[in-house]
Amino acid sequence: MIRVQCSIEESLYRPEAVRWRERMKLLKPIGEAVVILPCSMKKPYSTSKSHQIFRRVTSKIQELILTSPFAICPREMENTYPISSYDVSTTGKWSWEEKKVVGEILKGYVEDKDVIAHVTGGYKEVCQEYLDECKFTCIDGNPTSKKSIDNLKREIKPYKKIPTHIKLLNGLRSIAKYQFGKKGAKIIPENFKIKGRYNKMILDNENNHLYTLMMDRGLYVLTLRGGRLLSDLKVKWVEIDFKLDSNTIFAPGVVGADPNIIPGDEVIITWKGELVGVGKAILNGEEMVNAEYGVAVKIRHRIKQ
Repeated sequence: MIRVQCSIEESLYRPEAVRWRERMKLLKPIGEAVVILPCSMKKPYSTSKSHQIFRRVTSKIQELILTSPFAICPREMENTYPISSYDVSTTGKWSWEEKKVVGEILKGYVEDKDVIAHVTGGYKEVCQEYLDECKFTCIDGNPTSKKSIDNLKREIKPYKKIPTHIKLLNGLRSIAKYQFGKKGAKIIPENFKIKGRYNKMILDNENNHLYTLMMDRGLYVLTLRGGRLLSDLKVKWVEIDFKLDSNTIFAPGVVGADPNIIPGDEVIITWKGELVGVGKAILNGEEMVNAEYGVAVKIRHRIKQ
């Protein structure tokens, strides 16, 4: 996986960071409260020593990591690219522009939830400047010290634990929203099942395979059955003008495409309005329609005709 370098302030405007922040606006916290945590050098965050200490007391409620230039990362999104694979300084010193960009996204995410902020330095300044009310639990400048962790534990104790199934469902739907847009949550059924040790197969209640959550990128890969659910949402679609009988679609055969498609996206292929395949976009939506040559989509599964 390519590492995303975010070592300078201009990284705020990297396409990956801007896209991530925009998609975070689609997500909402669950439970009664949100606990805000600092990011870590090691990714995913939960593999770091500091977050392993935090999680002993924070995992019962909604966890949210603050980080620049991506702004926020709900715990359930930490395995999703690019947040799972970026390098950034963690000195805790933030510029005015970083605080503004991160603070606005943070405020929109937490809304009216109770907030516990276990942060110091620039992270704390963001919370102080952009949140109307929150409880700070880091009392000695060291988030992992025994005093700070004990204080954090006391503040979290009154809140109800989020049920495991609800937390898992929210996580899967959050990834779907990130990948397929606001309506993406609809593709994950309430009575889902999961199989697999590493990559996770998402099944419906009749054990039909809908998607595979690929843990190297933290995103879904479509099956034909999952593609049918996605086609109902009218997103990530590519319309062709020929019978699909190969595993490659070239741009001249594309007559229409979702303009929000970017290279690497999972897409559905339709012919005469009917689903005929699913695959991976090589070009963006506009390029697929306008290009005179080149591969537009690599097909993963197609309906044999």
